[in-house]
Amino acid sequence: MSGITDFDSLRRAMAENSERPEGPVRNARAEQLLAEAEKLGIPLAVIEALGHQLKVYNYSSEKDKMFVPFARLLRMWDERPGDFDEYEVHSLHWVFKWMSSGMLDQPHVPLASIEKWLGEMEHRYRLAGHSERAVRSAEFSVAAHIGDIARAERAYAAWLAADRDSMADCHACELHGQGWWQAEQGRDAEALLLWRPVLEGEFTCAHEPHTVLASSLVPLLRLGRTDEARANHLRGFRLVRGMESMRGAYADHVEFCALTGNEARGLELLAERPAYFTDTGHPRSRLDFLSVVALLMERLGEAELGDREVPGPAGRTWTARELGTHARTEALALAARFDERNGNSYVSERARARMAQRPPVDRLPLGVRATRPVSAPPVAAPTAVTEEAPDLPALLAAARRLSHTLQPNAMDAWAAVSRAAEGVELDARDRAEIADHEAMDRGPEGAALFERAAELYAEAGDPGEALAARTRAAYVRALSGRVDEALAAVAEPYDQVLALYADDATGVRQTASVLMGRARILMRRVQEAGEPAGETVLADAESAVRELLALVGGYTGDDVRIASREAEAQAMLAELAVRGGDLETAVELFGRATAGFVGAGLPWFAVEYEARLAGLAHHLGDISGAERALRAALEHGGAHLEAVGRAQLHLQLAEVLGGRGLSVEAAEHALEAAHWADEAGEGPTIGAWARQQLGGFLLRQERWAEAAEVLESALPDLSAETHGDGAVVQTQWWLGDCLSELGEHREAAERRLQAAEIARHWPEQHDHATLAHLAAESLGAAGLPAEADQAYARAGELWRSLGNVHGLVRSLRARAWLALRAEDGTDAARELMAGAVRECEAALGTAGPDEEARQRLVAELGHTHRQFGDLLARSATEDADDDSIRAALEDALSQVTEAIAVFASLGDDALDSRTGAELAAGWLEADLARPTRAAARAHAVLAAYDGADDEDETAQDRKAEAEQMLQVVEEQGAG
Repeated sequence: MSGITDFDSLRRAMAENSERPEGPVRNARAEQLLAEAEKLGIPLAVIEALGHQLKVYNYSSEKDKMFVPFARLLRMWDERPGDFDEYEVHSLHWVFKWMSSGMLDQPHVPLASIEKWLGEMEHRYRLAGHSERAVRSAEFSVAAHIGDIARAERAYAAWLAADRDSMADCHACELHGQGWWQAEQGRDAEALLLWRPVLEGEFTCAHEPHTVLASSLVPLLRLGRTDEARANHLRGFRLVRGMESMRGAYADHVEFCALTGNEARGLELLAERPAYFTDTGHPRSRLDFLSVVALLMERLGEAELGDREVPGPAGRTWTARELGTHARTEALALAARFDERNGNSYVSERARARMAQRPPVDRLPLGVRATRPVSAPPVAAPTAVTEEAPDLPALLAAARRLSHTLQPNAMDAWAAVSRAAEGVELDARDRAEIADHEAMDRGPEGAALFERAAELYAEAGDPGEALAARTRAAYVRALSGRVDEALAAVAEPYDQVLALYADDATGVRQTASVLMGRARILMRRVQEAGEPAGETVLADAESAVRELLALVGGYTGDDVRIASREAEAQAMLAELAVRGGDLETAVELFGRATAGFVGAGLPWFAVEYEARLAGLAHHLGDISGAERALRAALEHGGAHLEAVGRAQLHLQLAEVLGGRGLSVEAAEHALEAAHWADEAGEGPTIGAWARQQLGGFLLRQERWAEAAEVLESALPDLSAETHGDGAVVQTQWWLGDCLSELGEHREAAERRLQAAEIARHWPEQHDHATLAHLAAESLGAAGLPAEADQAYARAGELWRSLGNVHGLVRSLRARAWLALRAEDGTDAARELMAGAVRECEAALGTAGPDEEARQRLVAELGHTHRQFGDLLARSATEDADDDSIRAALEDALSQVTEAIAVFASLGDDALDSRTGAELAAGWLEADLARPTRAAARAHAVLAAYDGADDEDETAQDRKAEAEQMLQVVEEQGAG
């Protein structure tokens, strides 16, 4: 059974099919419906079914199927125009435009046929009395496609000069085409000015701003407006993701990823739409898609990822290199078909130019996760190949210079020395320094090498440095948890270096190195002792640090190694102050430490302590201090910061700025945090946190689509185990808010219900109740009244258990409105609203001495009476008898009058609510044919706002409505 028994059922079926997702399934259903329409024996039914079929073909990947139903429609129009109603006549002429563009998109359609069709379109539009605007727009499209720039400019000017009429494309679509042409001609700024009304939502349609957002991406990148480009990508891709017909716009988003260092996301986009590689129904958009696939694969090849497996056409696996070759070959073959049809090489030239684009930016973080990592493995810097051996003395000199000044790349320099020194006879000093630095590079595994370095330093005649190396060996033992062994090992070097220093047999630097090593070991003992550490442990550490400070404090020489010891010693005292609970002193000491490192020209050493300083300042409520410290850490770390450290600092700064309400800058730092977390391989941990925060900051700016895209990206990595269930619930909550604002109510309900299910298990149930209530709102907006009522009932139970009368009353009111929509639901609606009134009155009867809380309850009662009145008024349906309608209106007036009295008891604080109710009562009086009473209520409102500020919008709106009411009742009285 098809279910199509008459014209009405056919129309319902076509309307239902129109709501299905674009694609072959919808198209097949349209074909079935045409067959059913033909059985009805009604010409208009066949006409409408053909129009429906044509429309779904146009908005799918099977655009090439449009021509057959259109030819049939045109023949029916020519033979029996009387079978067409007014709407179908309009539709027939409208789709002439689809035919002209559709022919252009099919390379097998001769250019002469397209030109002939343009003439036919112009002739028929003239006969129908339509403007030539749509005709000139179609001519422009033909000229622009074949590269006839002069003709395109003429047609463009004629298009804009012609009058707009019912055949003109909507404003949004026209602006897209106009802006596209400006961008094609290199006038990017002009294009964006034309697109602005569409981007800002002034003009929209079924496919806009989708295509404008996509078309704007590369022009924005070329203009350096990268923040806008990022935002348009996140907004726009969300719109086109589920629309099969928008392969060209989808290609623009892949292109954007290829040009912004987001190759991983580009691969994800390819994986989402495998059919785009092979669908042949619209060759021009396939050419666009394959061109940007080739561009993306070229970018991967340049990153030495040509052998990486990538998503491609179904049926086999593809490497980036293979897919790039395939896409380029297919794209150029398609372009050649168009060129053969057009008689020039314009399409191929444009395709080659698109595939040859260079990225205008090195990287543009998007904030969303990429599940396919594409970062190239580290590649060692190439070494120049020469016939001569490396200049070992020069390498040694460079390494010593770097290590003596504590440069971050000193270890790399010593590694180069070590490689160059293989098989070369070196003196003991050189070998000692090589072994010493190799040991440093090994960390906890370097103890034996430090001991070897100590022997070599002694052999070289530097007993102080030998003791320093032995101390370093002791310290790395402490790092591996062997603190007692380390303390025993450092005892002898400590005693010996003090003796040497006393005899002027070693210098300050070597002595400070030993004292620092011993202090570090004792600090390690403090850390391992946990909280609280014993007094002796703390005292020993502090004594060692102060002994070091006594040696190096006030040093004014130019050896940064000694200056750094003083700065680090201050940081150690700061850590001990934290242990002792003296946070203010700790802040001061960390400040000294960071200032010492910066003053010595070693700002990168300050970063660790600036981060600690930020944490302490935040804990003490010094938010500005925390912000200063984090900004300083990012500045001082510069290029030397590791990716994970950079991510953590940006994330902390984002949180601080967000706490100050600076959502725009907070979002910028959260974005950077997400990027660097991904670079560090910490996307599922720190990256997820950063994305969650970024989504929240975007939400605060009401950038709903961007926030939704980012939050959806964060969710797969957020887990209760790693991030806490509170973070998961907050993310779902925020995402539900975004989806609600975007009109995706069913999806919003799902997110809110998922969050509520987690919150259901929490000891405190306020969040659970709130989420249940929000989910109910979404379910109602999604057209699911039964499910919404169930959710409101659950929320009401939770509000009651929490003693939250306001939440309970609002849930009852919402259920009342839902009940009113149901068939025969008036009685249930009345009872629910009456229940809400009773709950308010009962709460007022037991209210405590808190006057503010009592006034809030009174206001809630007033709003409930007001809503009760509105509900009763709407229950008076037009098909009811006059007595029933009058009774409902009288009941409504009674409730609204109660609302006025309640609001009046609150004085000026409820003035706007009172006057709103007064006007509602006035309209009810008018409906009940009591113009005098209605006029009195209008005059009362005018008197209430006598002398009101002109800037008070509510007052002005109320006065305008009151004046309107007076005019209506005056006419009513005259009648």
